[in-house]
Amino acid sequence: MAQYNHIELDSNSIEGQRGLSPPDTGNETPGDTNSDAEKSAPVVNWPANNAPDGGRDAWLCVLGTWCTSICAFGWLNSVGVFQQYYEAGPLRQYSSSTIAWIPSLQIFFMMAMGPIVGKVFDKYGPRYLLSGGLFLHVFGLMMASISHKYYQIMLSQGVCSAIGVAAIFQPGYNCINGWFNRKRGLAFGIVSTGSSLGGIIFPIMLNRLIRSVGYGWAMRTCAFMILLLLIIAVLTIRCRLPPHPHPITRSEMAQPFQEPEFRFLMAGMFFLTFGIYVPIDYLSVEAYAHGMDPSLAQYLVSILNAGSLFGRLFSGYLSDRIGKYNTFVTACATTGILILAFWIPGHGNAATIVFGALFGFTSGAYVSLIAALVVQISPLKEIGFRTGIVFFIGAAPGLVTNPIAGAIIDKTGSWAGLKVFAGVLCLVGTAFIFCTRIARTGWKLLAVF
Repeated sequence: MAQYNHIELDSNSIEGQRGLSPPDTGNETPGDTNSDAEKSAPVVNWPANNAPDGGRDAWLCVLGTWCTSICAFGWLNSVGVFQQYYEAGPLRQYSSSTIAWIPSLQIFFMMAMGPIVGKVFDKYGPRYLLSGGLFLHVFGLMMASISHKYYQIMLSQGVCSAIGVAAIFQPGYNCINGWFNRKRGLAFGIVSTGSSLGGIIFPIMLNRLIRSVGYGWAMRTCAFMILLLLIIAVLTIRCRLPPHPHPITRSEMAQPFQEPEFRFLMAGMFFLTFGIYVPIDYLSVEAYAHGMDPSLAQYLVSILNAGSLFGRLFSGYLSDRIGKYNTFVTACATTGILILAFWIPGHGNAATIVFGALFGFTSGAYVSLIAALVVQISPLKEIGFRTGIVFFIGAAPGLVTNPIAGAIIDKTGSWAGLKVFAGVLCLVGTAFIFCTRIARTGWKLLAVF
């Protein structure tokens, strides 16, 4: 593998690793190579990523992507409210693990559609995806508002709305890559606060509206709010570079799987997704089961997301200074340790609230930096496709993690097994992400990467 003297690589750096010739930016030191094939490879002149790192259009793109973040991850961060409401209300005849398939399907479709969304984005840009996603997300929630049976809620909220979410959240993130380079971590951090803000607002809205006007109008009110935000997104998200339609070759499809660092990244995403959604879905359910007053338990998801808001801002800011991978590994390792060392022995309202806030803060990097991790080791022209692959890898664990967690509770009657399951898998996923870093930098632990 080539050894890199300049460790903080930009989004075009991997072309140098493949024998391609990235533009000379004046601040990169060429890496050595031991491969004759790389030395003799043809030179391909890719356009430089001369990102402006600011300007009206760049920050409008951040605004629009922030709106999609509220409507996508922000909405999914509210799944704990639905798990609790469905268990106590219209679906109380079903087990916890059966109900958990509804939010799990939302996570699954959001991630499984990644390669398709990425390829459409690479070919046509963001407009069609955003418009189609707007319709499906809002239509699905409107249909959920008049649904009362399990299969109806599953199809409207778990499938239709989720496919809409898949179409809206990725394009903006991909567009930001073209507008920002040195400030990319900050831009992603700002955008990801939208999901935290949505995770604060939606649970409070839903809990209050369900009690005052009923489930149907609660869902419709949220759908109207999402409609307004997505209209803003459609009007403001633009690509700096025009799309370059080209048929994807077998070699291009296979290339990411041949790179050790990308394989480690996919494995890390796989295991992290298994662990990190469990507290989001089950924290308020556990608190309610252990006797927390429902008027307090309903705010736990919002407290978690409030902590996540600050965590995402801080991780985005910090990643521009110490490196995306350094920040991500530190944050996710701390998340796994918190689950095992704090959530398992913690009892009582105070401990639960403190854990929720701390978990939200440390896990914020999971959302805010995933796309930045892909960019760090990928060529600019393949960012959409490669980001889609990484999210697709998280689809299977996203589908089954909450039902597995629910089955653990149903079978054992204890919450300890669920917490061990979540904490250990977070640490395993973090270890694989750390291997990605080592594959690129070696054991230079102080390197900025």
